[in-house]
Amino acid sequence: MNTEKDFSPLTPNVVRALNDKLYEKRKVAALEIEKLVREFVAQNNSTQIRHVIQILASEFALSQHPHSRKGGLIGLAACSIALGKDSGLYLKELIEPVLTCFNDSDSRLRYYACEALYNIVKVARGAVLPHFNLLFDGLSKLAADPDPNVKSGSELLDRLLKDIVTECNKFDLVAFVPLLRERIYSNNQYARQFIISWILVLESVPDINLLDYLPEILDGLFQILGDNSKEIRRMCEVVLGEFLKEIKKTPSSVKFAEMANILVIHCQVADESKVTNDLIQLTAMTWMREFIQLAGRVVLPYSSGILTAVLPCLSYDDRKKSTKEAASACNHSLMKLVTPEDDEEEEEDEGEEDRTATGSPPKVDGLSKAEGDGNDLLNASQESVGLSNISSFNQASAERPQVTLDLDGIVQVLDRHLHDSSTGMMTRIAVLKWLYHLYIKTPRKMFRHTDSLFPMLLKTLSDESDEVILKDLEVLAEIASSPAGQTDQSDSCCSTDSRVELKVPAGAKPGHQPGAGSKAADSSPSTPSMNSYFYKFMINLLKRFSLERKLLENRGAFIIRQLCLLLHAENIFHSMADILLKEEDLKFASTMVQTLNTILLTSAELFQLRNQLKDLHTQESCALFCSLYRSWCHNPVATVSLCFLTQNYRHAYDLIQKFGDLEVTVDFLMEVDKLVQLVESPIFTYLRLQLLDVENNPYLIKALYGLLMLLPQSQAFQLLSHRLRCVPNPELMRTVDESKYMESKQQVASKHASCGQMDYRALLEHFDCVQSKHLEVRHQRSGRMTDFSDRKLM
Repeated sequence: MNTEKDFSPLTPNVVRALNDKLYEKRKVAALEIEKLVREFVAQNNSTQIRHVIQILASEFALSQHPHSRKGGLIGLAACSIALGKDSGLYLKELIEPVLTCFNDSDSRLRYYACEALYNIVKVARGAVLPHFNLLFDGLSKLAADPDPNVKSGSELLDRLLKDIVTECNKFDLVAFVPLLRERIYSNNQYARQFIISWILVLESVPDINLLDYLPEILDGLFQILGDNSKEIRRMCEVVLGEFLKEIKKTPSSVKFAEMANILVIHCQVADESKVTNDLIQLTAMTWMREFIQLAGRVVLPYSSGILTAVLPCLSYDDRKKSTKEAASACNHSLMKLVTPEDDEEEEEDEGEEDRTATGSPPKVDGLSKAEGDGNDLLNASQESVGLSNISSFNQASAERPQVTLDLDGIVQVLDRHLHDSSTGMMTRIAVLKWLYHLYIKTPRKMFRHTDSLFPMLLKTLSDESDEVILKDLEVLAEIASSPAGQTDQSDSCCSTDSRVELKVPAGAKPGHQPGAGSKAADSSPSTPSMNSYFYKFMINLLKRFSLERKLLENRGAFIIRQLCLLLHAENIFHSMADILLKEEDLKFASTMVQTLNTILLTSAELFQLRNQLKDLHTQESCALFCSLYRSWCHNPVATVSLCFLTQNYRHAYDLIQKFGDLEVTVDFLMEVDKLVQLVESPIFTYLRLQLLDVENNPYLIKALYGLLMLLPQSQAFQLLSHRLRCVPNPELMRTVDESKYMESKQQVASKHASCGQMDYRALLEHFDCVQSKHLEVRHQRSGRMTDFSDRKLM
């Protein structure tokens, strides 16, 4: 430094001392400067004061010489002490050169800069708040300083500044938040600790409402929550906990919509190997649960994104039990928000339909990433957790006065989880519960998505879990029975390319009027209480059984029994009988009839249907019998058991007489064996009791003897033989009262008369026709015609 340069009003001795390498000499110079500035203050000579500060800043603090910079720093601190309360008038000139020294490569000089700024701030107190951002920026850098002395000095200055902010009510939070938002993404542990400590302080000041600006810093807080330092994570948890408490106290002032997307992002774990990510996910899911409960229907437009985050968590094991429970609470609360009012038509619906008709893609709120949060910080965090499969929120929708359910987005999320083979069982169950709930609450809007959902719902019937299948059946049953499905465009659903149907030969179904329209293929005359999807469901269900025989063997009975509980059992059996009547795969038709017959005769769910068929007193019951009979003819033994159930014993005897013309195989005899076992079961108790009335039931006895003659010498043969030996002598059983005996005969005759409207000869002819087809198919498969004399009886 040029000592001959004029530094007045500073004396040459003061200038030399400020440049000295010894701290004591610089301190003496500082005392002289303090004395000089006090005199200027007494004279109210602001010009000279500014001149002194300008010299100390430019010629010393910003000098190239290290000792000069140290002298300048102590001189500026001395000026501030001398100015006292008036230092606020010169703070900009005092602070800026000191902050510049924070970046000095010399750690001692950075320490002296901390010391100088401490003295300046201590004197100025609240007057430094207009320059708070500059001070905060400088301190945030020193918080990560490698030198322990510098770090210690910065901590003293930091505590002083926090005391000033706490006791002052003039803090400019609006100007500070952008800087806080920028610095909160620092990866340095000390800088993060510094940021968290300041947020805690600001949150504790009553006059500072940091909650209004929480959307600006929430993402950064969750980033800090993943820090490797346990202490920093603990501090961040405290901060987030305080914010959540305040949110619960004042939910009306919370900007839920602006923070919901941030929570969705952090509810999804990008790297499950990191333990800290579990903490982030649990905390975010806890916040999401509170948001849904506090905000209510406000979050409905963002439900697709919420479900994207919540549904996978439902399949977590006990290692993430807390997260799973929080996710379950979120899912339950969100589902309760969907009400029938969400099914009301809106004015925009017409525009949506027009766009669909013209082939334009519909606009889906909550699914467009480009419409999500636009600031760079949130976008960066989205990339960090892998947002390729994350539904973002459209914040613009939060400004709408009317809350709109993002049904299209929800259905897309649910459908995606059903298609994903890695989806856990509990998640699949939750998805199906959601679909069922939506069909109950918003049936009209949901039926627009039925054609796209239907194939996957059918495929889900092959799931390994019984509970998943049960929930899936509930959804399918609701689709098949909902009145909303009756008004849907059934023609379009019938022509869907992705639809899988059984091959039904041309020709009207029984009961159809000639010249029926295109809907004839998907509507059944026997199911008036069902909608257009019911028959489509039955067709595709049987097709699935045909393609997946293991599904039929392992779950077929379970599925059909559950459907009989969820829908009308008569409709199920009547429609399946209609479809099987046209089935081209005769082997499958026989197997399916056998399965249906076993369910009909043994399942508790079919008790009412069995009673309906037991006494054919009504036209409806007779029509049902005829419908079942025509399809049951695919399986001779099942046809006989149906006749036993309906007490058509003479017709059963006639059928058994025809068994001599059939190809008796091992499988055939096994079915007869099972029928004998059924005769001994509680289902046919009434049949066994009718053996007591020999005169009125001769064809029952003949039919049973016919079965006995078919059987080889087996256990079933012994069982039935023993039963028939117990049939009493008719003379012994004849009642003493002849009038009662005649009355009994009249009752039997009356029953036969009620069934007389059925053409049993036509039924027998139909049986012969069906069995001839089966015989022809078997011969084609074997490649040779089999002579009756070559058949091997077991």
